[in-house]
Amino acid sequence: MSSREAAPGAPARRFRARVEYDGTDFAGFQVQPGVRTVQGELETALAKLGNGQRQPVDGAGRTDAGVHAIGQVIAFTYAGRLTAAELGRALDALLPPDVAIRDVRQAPVQFHPRYAARYREYRYTVWNGPRSPLRERTALGVRVPLDTAAMERAGSAFIGRHDFTAVGVVGAADRSPVRTVHSVRVRRDGPLVTIDVRADAFLRGMVRRIVAVLLEVGRGKMNETDVREALAARTPALDGATAAAKGLCLRRVALGRRTGEAYGDD
Repeated sequence: MSSREAAPGAPARRFRARVEYDGTDFAGFQVQPGVRTVQGELETALAKLGNGQRQPVDGAGRTDAGVHAIGQVIAFTYAGRLTAAELGRALDALLPPDVAIRDVRQAPVQFHPRYAARYREYRYTVWNGPRSPLRERTALGVRVPLDTAAMERAGSAFIGRHDFTAVGVVGAADRSPVRTVHSVRVRRDGPLVTIDVRADAFLRGMVRRIVAVLLEVGRGKMNETDVREALAARTPALDGATAAAKGLCLRRVALGRRTGEAYGDD
């Protein structure tokens, strides 16, 4: 038996790790039949270290098709002989070029990143300059000038505890459309514009719909008052328009107390 393989009767151990991926060629994080997903690639790699037995990989957030991550948190159960460090190296060697795993460490048996997340932070990137094929692989290209100061002011409308029906899809698993947004920051560095949104949890598509609204502000088509009124209306803002998935990245999942709310989709 290879040292990688599961040992008969060996106690299963729970591990957590951080995962980075380029979401361009994925149909999202969550496993779906007949399409390529991040969770599917992780479970395939893990099965190769466990005599072909598939173990579920749990994520802190189910990112949508085309969305990237540098700070996704996952957890899984493993019954083999490898240490955490050895397991991390072995899994990383088995993963495709657009997925990487790091910081593998043992976790409590009941650990689940969905419930352990204190908050999640996404970054949306806009390239507000000349067409750039390289930069715009992971950023939305916007050619018209953007008023980022106005966007920053309007972003404050989303901060706090609100019903976010106007900028999110309420799924069957969501107990409530109410979420708490901790911060919305809009920054410019030359042509590069970033929009960082931090919240305890998100509705599906929530960050990209917030970005779509803020881009309208940046173009001068909405102002802060319009944004507050749209949020209060509790009907889909801009008829449900969303910013392109390629500009969105899950940057960080901060672990801590259980939030008690559904975890984010975007």
